[in-house]
Formats: sequence, structure tokens, C-alpha cells
Amino acid sequence: MGPLVIAGILVEEEAEEELRIIGVRDSKLLSPARREALAPQIIAIARKCSYFELSPRSIDTVVNRKQRLRSLNYMEAMAMAKIIRELEPDVAYLDPSDVLPERFADQILKVLKKKPKIVSEHNADERYPVVSAASILAKVRRDQIVSELRERYGNFGSGYCHDDRTINFLTHLLRSGSTLPEFVRSSWKTIRNIEGLLDA
Repeated sequence: MGPLVIAGILVEEEAEEELRIIGVRDSKLLSPARREALAPQIIAIARKCSYFELSPRSIDTVVNRKQRLRSLNYMEAMAMAKIIRELEPDVAYLDPSDVLPERFADQILKVLKKKPKIVSEHNADERYPVVSAASILAKVRRDQIVSELRERYGNFGSGYCHDDRTINFLTHLLRSGSTLPEFVRSSWKTIRNIEGLLDA
């Protein structure tokens, strides 16, 4: 639920050590409170930050069309390309959503006039502090958006499929016949699973 947020940061090579010192690491291993505390420190260290948000409706449009060249992976690659264009790094480190990291990097390079060296590796947020830092900023931005949505629509939890409050919120909506709000992806597998249980 909510947008898919991608973030990038531009840092000098020597600033990577500063990121380690403040405790930057894989964002999935940090609590929301810890990520929120780190975000302003990361922004202070970075020369520049950039964000790109993929709305639920734009994701639904692509997923529902099932267009091979316009998959969600491709959308993420184009979002990262836009961030790279804005930041203009000499080397871009990224965590690809594609099972083939090289293909993901090639898609990005094809649309860039200025072509940096790209390091495209799965679990890059575990290896490179700059990727960890960008991931932290993306999660903090998404959490802020979801918090604002909860204020408007009620406490639906984290918006992730492992959250019982989120599942209960969606189940109630679907059972009542209500239209899904615009911040929920209708193409989300979780929605199909709930619909299947209601039809059973």
C-alpha cells in the first residue's frame, strides 16, 4: 500500500566511512525509529539526494497490461535512471530488482547520455553504505507518506502483507464491496489472495 519509493544519494568516496560511523547498514535490519533518526544525518553527509515515487495506479497499469518491456522491474530501472541523471555520479551503486543484475544495469545505461560505471548487485544494501543510506531515505519517505494516509483513512497498519491490521483493513473493504482507495495496488497479489478467500 502506498507508493514504491526509490531514493539515491550522491556522496564523495571518502564520505562512505562517515556513513559507516553513524551506523548506516541494511535498512531492513533497522527499526523505523532508527531509520528516521539516521535520515537527517545521511542528508547532511550527502552532496545531493533524489527521490522517485511510483504510484500504485501507475504500477497497476503496467502490471495489468503484462507488457514484457514495461514490467515493474523496467519501471524501477527507469526510475533509477532518472535519479542517476539528476545526481550525475561517476559510479552508481544499485540493488537491482531484476534477477539478472547485468540486464538491469544495461536497461539503465541505454537511456543515459552520460554513462557512469554501474555496479549492479543483489543485496547491495548489505555491501555498500551508500546503497544502505539511500534505502534508509526511501523507507523513511514511504513511512511518512503512509503515516499521512493513515491519518486520512484510519489505522490500516504498515501497508505490508505481513501486517494483520493491513490484511483486516483490506478484507473489510473488499467484503463491503467498497472500491479500493487509490493508494492500494489492485494488482497486488495480497488483494487477489483475500478475494480468493472471500469467494471460497
